[in-house]
Amino acid sequence: MSKQALLSVADKTGLVDFARGLVEVGYNLISTGGTAKALRQAGLSVREVSDITGFPEMLGGRVKTLHPAVHGGILARRTPEDMAELSAHGIAPIDLVVVNLYPFEATVARPQATLAQAIEEIDIGGVTLLRAAAKNHAHVAVVCDPASYDGILAELRQHGEITEPTRRRLAYVAFAHTAAYDAAISAYFHRQGFAGNGSAYPPYLRLAFDKVRDLRYGENPHQSAALYRERGAAWPGLADATVLQGKELSFNNMVDLESAWVAAAEHSDPAIVIIKHANPCGAATAARLVDAYEQALACDPVSAFGSVIAANRELDQATAAAMSKLFVEAIVAPGYQPAALEILARKKDCRVVVLQPPSPMPDMFDFRRLRGGLLAQGYDVSYDDPATWRSVTKRAPTSDELHALAFAWRVVKHVKSNAIVLAKGTATVGIGAGQMSRVDAVGLAVEEAGAKAVGAVLASDAFFPFADGVERACRAGVTAIVQPGGSLRDQEAIAAADAAGAAMVFTGVRHFRH
Repeated sequence: MSKQALLSVADKTGLVDFARGLVEVGYNLISTGGTAKALRQAGLSVREVSDITGFPEMLGGRVKTLHPAVHGGILARRTPEDMAELSAHGIAPIDLVVVNLYPFEATVARPQATLAQAIEEIDIGGVTLLRAAAKNHAHVAVVCDPASYDGILAELRQHGEITEPTRRRLAYVAFAHTAAYDAAISAYFHRQGFAGNGSAYPPYLRLAFDKVRDLRYGENPHQSAALYRERGAAWPGLADATVLQGKELSFNNMVDLESAWVAAAEHSDPAIVIIKHANPCGAATAARLVDAYEQALACDPVSAFGSVIAANRELDQATAAAMSKLFVEAIVAPGYQPAALEILARKKDCRVVVLQPPSPMPDMFDFRRLRGGLLAQGYDVSYDDPATWRSVTKRAPTSDELHALAFAWRVVKHVKSNAIVLAKGTATVGIGAGQMSRVDAVGLAVEEAGAKAVGAVLASDAFFPFADGVERACRAGVTAIVQPGGSLRDQEAIAAADAAGAAMVFTGVRHFRH
């Protein structure tokens, strides 16, 4: 008895060759609408689903396969009882289901897509076929990804059947596919206000990610790791980056690249950010990218060894030549001049990554995994306009100080809390990161800056709980400070700045980064 394959696909990539291969190994083809038409045009014999069900496609194609003559053939176990029941109703078993779904995600990704258009791209029959075949995977194979076609044909030609391990794997893929599809639909409906709860955060959160590849290991060699790409993401990320050269990107490389890439995009002028262990150890902007690099490196050249570097401009020859003198794990930029690539090619192990700067992400969530739960928040993409800052000391900052403060404030939001950044002009000269005490963070920053702290400005990601941090900075020669304000002891911090003749401004905005 010939086996039967039901094919109904929106994505017709590789369809004809796959169907022809199925016929060669003894399958009869059943199909619907456009899929049947494509197969017939290729000279293949196809039986329409409507011939099996006795009903034509209805409601403009909304109803095609939802019928016992189809689903009975898919869901029947190969037991004497089930087979006898099929026979009594004149239904033949279906052994292979090849389905992929209406392009809902591609539709809603278009800015001009209407709600009505989105709803019409919600597949019903296709999802039902996939779930039915996956449920009965002991007897039926289900294929939803054209990338699987060649492997399926190879197995059929070698074994004469699709083996049980393969059917199980395909069933897993089908259920994962329909789960991701439903997640995309529910997320879209939430964005359209269907949840009705008035919150930016949906009452049910379903996330869909596709595996890109396994990684060599995680943060440490004894930890396994993998890279996933978010389905339906409206902006490119590291999972989409192009790696032009170098060793495979590691887990830690990617964490550092993410930190560097986002921090460099904070600046409109040519910028370089040098990252070590997810923290900036140098950042600068300048008219020339190479000058920005040299100034960023000068902040902490010791920590920059083995770092990850991001540029927000195409990397030119001069900057590449300067970088080539340092051992660098990875570089990310929106592009590279050919001469720059020639220089970097001599550093064979250095990963060279192409990725456009991130755009604002107002509809995206930032997540942090907890044991048994998940935290969700909006990304910290706020722009803090210096024109809205409030001068709180007797002396207001000069225009040069204000310019430097604005730069330092853009950097400090990317430093782990407690965070302190010292800057001169638009270059960091000292950074204190990740300290339990804010005064200790100040101490690290001024010690790193040394003599360069004299005449520098300071940015603090959160308020000073005591005056000691301000006093320590001013003793080192800091002349102006930007901080959120909001401490019960704000007046003590202001008085300390006044006593040293320093200027202080409050932003009213905090930039913790844990």
